[in-house]
Amino acid sequence: MMEKKRIVFADYVRVVACFMVMLVHASENFYGANNSGLAGNVSMLANEGNRFWVAFYDGFVSHTSVPLFMMVSAFLLVPLKTGMTMGEFYSRRMKRVLPPFVFFMLLYCLLPLLWDGMTWEQSLADLKRLPLNFPSMAGHLWFMYPLIGLYLVIPIISPWLEKATAHEVRICLGIVAFASFIPWIHRFVDSEVWGECFWNQYGAFWYFSGFIGYFIMAHYIHVHLDWSKVRRIVVGLVCFLLGSSFTMWSFWWKGVPGQFIETPVIEWAWIFCSPNIYVATFGAFVLFTCIRPASGKAPAVITEISKLSFGMYLIHMFFLAPVAQCFIGADPAQPLIPVWCCIPLIAVVTYLCSIVAVKLVSYIPYSKYFVGI
Repeated sequence: MMEKKRIVFADYVRVVACFMVMLVHASENFYGANNSGLAGNVSMLANEGNRFWVAFYDGFVSHTSVPLFMMVSAFLLVPLKTGMTMGEFYSRRMKRVLPPFVFFMLLYCLLPLLWDGMTWEQSLADLKRLPLNFPSMAGHLWFMYPLIGLYLVIPIISPWLEKATAHEVRICLGIVAFASFIPWIHRFVDSEVWGECFWNQYGAFWYFSGFIGYFIMAHYIHVHLDWSKVRRIVVGLVCFLLGSSFTMWSFWWKGVPGQFIETPVIEWAWIFCSPNIYVATFGAFVLFTCIRPASGKAPAVITEISKLSFGMYLIHMFFLAPVAQCFIGADPAQPLIPVWCCIPLIAVVTYLCSIVAVKLVSYIPYSKYFVGI
């Protein structure tokens, strides 16, 4: 069967965003307050070097990773194809994501037992909790829940997006932009605003909050943004630099070395649906849309990694911790190699290990049920 025509820049988004996810998780080794290698409820930066390089790699370079995945999904899926019913859409999407998701949740509950990475008590507790949430060893799987939620809402918002004018979509995006400030208002002004109180968390702008804004933004770029390539490059670069610089500064500002700090405090502007992340993601995505090779095709390696990217995201946490240990050693304050090259090196090696692992799994019959290929 002939493969459907691929959108070249979307493959580049997946390839780069997947690496950015691993760069984020590699950075967490240098501000988590425990030896898990991941940021928990409490953070601590050992020194000024760790403070700067975590802010740079995690905040400036990579914090658009998750929104970029959301936007590329929306770009490809919204609005629904003509004639596709809600049931058909749900069936296709859920068959694509649910089997690998469930398979890896079970793996993260059981596989670490082989190398004493978890206790039997923890494993059983995680298995019991699976119907409600992700396993304790797989915090990165949080992403699957909002993604599935957005898949559920696509057939509902799709008819409106098909009919909406550019002006109407901009009005909606304007309300989304305003709602993106609410987490900051909660932190710095008042914890309850516009109808929120201890018995009601659904305030006036609840329905314009969250990742749905990225879906609408992607649709707007796809259908209504008719900028030239030069304008896309200039505006995209400015937006990415401004948004990412603020994201980096926000962490640096709150990240006082040598002190235990609640992670929500140090990550106050790292919420994925905050204004700075919206601006940076818009800029990054617009820059990616400028990738239009004369051949109309991406290099084979880009296409291949793009196909593997979902499985790579699912599997990479199995590699991250041992890879990090090889380069960090016993003390994040004094890693075996300087922090500025340690963080990207952990991400690169984890990325390569994930490519090889998922590619090998892809040769197994019915691999789509394991790694989504």
